[in-house]
Amino acid sequence: MGNALRFLYKRCCKPATAGGAHGVSTPDDGVSALSHDLFQFETTSQVPEGLNNHVVSSKKAQANWYRKLLEAWREAKPPPKTPEEASRFVVHTLKRHKKADVEGLLAYYGLPRQQKAASAPTSLPPQGVKFELQTLPVDMKAVPDGDTITVYVSTADPRESSNLPREVQLAADQRSKARAAKNYTKADELHKKIIDSGYRVLNLQNQEILARKYRIRLRGIDAPESSMPYGKEAKEELVKLVQGKCLRVPVYDEDLYGRCVGDIYCNGKFVQEVMLKKGLAWHYSAYDQRVELATWEKEARAKRVGLWASTNPEKPWEWRKNKRQGR
Repeated sequence: MGNALRFLYKRCCKPATAGGAHGVSTPDDGVSALSHDLFQFETTSQVPEGLNNHVVSSKKAQANWYRKLLEAWREAKPPPKTPEEASRFVVHTLKRHKKADVEGLLAYYGLPRQQKAASAPTSLPPQGVKFELQTLPVDMKAVPDGDTITVYVSTADPRESSNLPREVQLAADQRSKARAAKNYTKADELHKKIIDSGYRVLNLQNQEILARKYRIRLRGIDAPESSMPYGKEAKEELVKLVQGKCLRVPVYDEDLYGRCVGDIYCNGKFVQEVMLKKGLAWHYSAYDQRVELATWEKEARAKRVGLWASTNPEKPWEWRKNKRQGR
């Protein structure tokens, strides 16, 4: 549990009292109840039982909301403390979801409704962001090196559900029926068809989830290749940061290899920042001129950590160029 969430839950929030949808008698109690439920979700992956009476979407969709809310809560500095702040937080975090669900969630916690959700202070994405991914937990095998990750996004996500090919949904339904009939050969054939279409059926906590595959290239950094010095260490650090975690990925572009170029946020951490500060990646200044990335690399150089312990470490882009030229 993140420090900010733990602080608010243990220090700033009191147990909710009886009354209202969630047993809250005042909006202040609603903030306490929300932080409590996020804490519970982090531990159990279960949403509150009574929520079904106030929203229209399925339990699977509700779990997706709580994953997003938990990740955003960890990143909030400081986290919401007043009912108005908590209401704006919920509306902004779930801005792509059904209005009836967002309003039902606010009502469940006794939080004030936002009259103009679209005008919430932080409703606009950062400049240059094309879309944002909220991933399922990352498998360690999905990290091939220090600057690339393969992730999956549930098709219950509104953006994914609106773009889901009909033949993929049909194959997933047929696969479920084949497995129920114990026709595993047919089920495997259908799953291969799903995988070939860029999707996969994942089993998470005994629940099958149809998800879309994305390959992510970490924006603004270039880590040593696997066979270079510190290549292994860079991969291991990235695995440690993201394994088993749900990620938030603002996507800015697509590279020549079809990978989404994006920033990675995990448990309140900016992953590129960690990689640069530990000396396990270069600032890729040819493609990204952010001052903070240059500063973090400079700090690591000064401390001679990671690859900067070497006097003259080889740049990964030069290493790749030499390989292509057969040097």
